Amino acid sequence: MSEAFEQESINSKELDFLSQVSIGLTQNSEPTDIIEAVSNAFRSIIKLENLNIYIYDENTQTLRDYTKSWIVIDEIHEKKYTEKLYQIVKNSKYDDFLINDNTINIKDFWDINKYISTRKNTILFPMMKGDNPYGIIELIINLTMSDILTIDFFKALIIASYQISLKIQNKVLADKMQANIDFHESMKNIAKIIETQYDLSYIIPLIGEMIDKFISDHLIYIFLKQKGSFNLVWPMACRDTKILEMVNNMSTDTQYVLADDNKIGLFPLVAADSSVLGVIVAHSHIDKLSQREIDYIDQLTKQSSITIQRANMYAEVLQHATLDALTGLNNRRQFEVRLKQEVAMAKRKNHPLCAIMLDIDFFKKVNDNHGHAVGDEVLKNVAAIIKSSLRESDIPSRYGGEEFAILLPYTKLEEAATVAQRLRSNVEAKHVDLTGVKDAKISEIQVTISVGVYEYHEGDEPQQLYTKADKALYFAKEHGRNKVIINRG
Repeated sequence: MSEAFEQESINSKELDFLSQVSIGLTQNSEPTDIIEAVSNAFRSIIKLENLNIYIYDENTQTLRDYTKSWIVIDEIHEKKYTEKLYQIVKNSKYDDFLINDNTINIKDFWDINKYISTRKNTILFPMMKGDNPYGIIELIINLTMSDILTIDFFKALIIASYQISLKIQNKVLADKMQANIDFHESMKNIAKIIETQYDLSYIIPLIGEMIDKFISDHLIYIFLKQKGSFNLVWPMACRDTKILEMVNNMSTDTQYVLADDNKIGLFPLVAADSSVLGVIVAHSHIDKLSQREIDYIDQLTKQSSITIQRANMYAEVLQHATLDALTGLNNRRQFEVRLKQEVAMAKRKNHPLCAIMLDIDFFKKVNDNHGHAVGDEVLKNVAAIIKSSLRESDIPSRYGGEEFAILLPYTKLEEAATVAQRLRSNVEAKHVDLTGVKDAKISEIQVTISVGVYEYHEGDEPQQLYTKADKALYFAKEHGRNKVIINRG
C-alpha cells in the first residue's frame, strides 16, 4: 500500500468522523442525545471508553455535567482533577488540549507520542466561545493509541469541538430566550388576574403555580402578613424549619434576602407605601440561586405585590357589596347571608329547601393550557347558563374560584335533582365562543361540571346545607366527573 494511499485513507476516516458529528448534532437537540450521537461518531475512529462534556456556569462559577446540569463536577471527581478542569476553562488558549495531564498545543504535535499511554488515555479538549474556553470535552480512550493520535485526528477534533460548542451555545441561547418568554408570560398572567379577580384565596394559588412553573428547579412558598405575623398561604405546608425561622426573623427591609449558602431566597411583597404584605420564598435543595433567577423572582414578586395590594383594596371596598364582579352572581358573603335567611324561613314556614354545589371540571387545566382570560370567559359563560336555567326566586352565587352554590327555596329533592341535571346538560352542550378573547389561541372550548345536591332536613344548621351538597359534589368529582350526585343523608 503506497504512502499516498494510506494518507488518503486516513483523511477519509477523519472526514467521515466529522460528517457523523455534523449529522448527529443536526438531528438531536437534547443533551443526552447529543452526547450519544457524538460518542458514536468518536467510536468510528477511536477506541472510546467514555465521553463527557462539562459546561462552565458563569452564574455559579462551577463546571457542570452537560447531561445532568444539576451535578457540579466537584461532587463527582477528586479535588486534584477538578482543579485541573477549572484551570482549562480559565487559562486555555486556542488549540490547547491535555493528554494525560500534559498540556499540548497543536503546533507541538511533532512530540506528541511521548505523552501517550499504552493503556488508558484521557484527552481534555476545551470548547471555545470566541477566544475563551467555556466548556471541556473529556475523552477516555483505551488501548494503544500511537497509530490513531495523528495530526489529522487532532485537526478533526478541533473542528468537531467547534461544531459541538456552537450547537450547545445555540441550545443555551434558545433556552434563555424561552426562559425570557416564560418570564414575560408569567408577568402578563399575574397582571391579568387583577383585572377581574379580587379573592385572595383564589389569587394566591394562581400566583404560586405560575411562579412555581416558571422556577421549576426550586420550591416556592407564599406567606402573607396577617395580624403582625407571617402565615403560610401556599402551598398547604412548609416543614423546613430554616425557612420558617428566616421568615419569622425578617426585618422591615424591603429588599430580598438570601441564606448564607444562597439556596434560600426571601422576596418581600411590598405595598406602595413600603409596608410589607408578605413574602415569596424560593428554595433549592440542589444548588444556590443564580443571579438570573434572583432577578426573575424579584420582578415576579414586585408584580405579585401589585396584584395582592389591589386585591386587598378591592376586598375592603367590596366587603359590603353583594355581587361577584366577574360573573354578576351573588358573591360568597351574600350567599352566606341568604343561606341563613332561607334556612330560617324553611324552619319557620316548614317548606322544602335544597342546595346545589357545582364545580367546573378540570378548570385548572383550562387556565394552564389556555390562559386566565379564557378561564374567565368560561366562568362568565357557566354563570350565564346557571342564571338562564333557574327561576327568578332561586339564588345562584359564585362560591369561590370555579365553584358555584345555588339555593332553591320551595324545592324538593327530586325537583332539585332535575334542575341539577338540566344545568349539567346545558353546560356540556355549550361551546364557549373565544373569538373575542384577547390572546386566545383557540376559537372555542367545551367544559363540563360536577354537581352535588342536598335537601334541608329538620335540625340542620345553615352551614350543613351546603357542606352536605359539597360532599356530594366531591363524590361526583372522584367518581368520573360530569355527573350529578344526590346526598340523601
